[in-house]
Amino acid sequence: MARGYDTNQERKQALSLLGKDLARRAKSKCELTQASGVPLVTYELPPAPDDPEFERCLLVSEDVLAQLNKPSKLRADEWRHLSELIWSDIPIVQAMALRLLRHFAPEPWAQNLIDEAYLDPEVEILADQAGF
Repeated sequence: MARGYDTNQERKQALSLLGKDLARRAKSKCELTQASGVPLVTYELPPAPDDPEFERCLLVSEDVLAQLNKPSKLRADEWRHLSELIWSDIPIVQAMALRLLRHFAPEPWAQNLIDEAYLDPEVEILADQAGF
């Protein structure tokens, strides 16, 4: 049991080392909502690799993290700004936007955005690796 705890603590430490670079990339805002002045946490795009990778991490608000961890809590009306995120120049942001749009695909606006988006194959692969 102690080994699992130690492994978890090591992972948290490794993630915290990415914090400064993530904050710089995100300009200290939530990368999915652009909210500023709120507590931010690191979110790893599942499936998480053995060692945390900067390219698979996002800086998000605690509210966004709660929604991502429980997709049933995702509120479609609060995610209409995905129309901007899908065109981000940051691949992980694009991949997460695509995952969210696929989750909301029953909504016509989300399906339209998916149909209109042209993404690099690497971004689509990243988005396909795991879903909600």
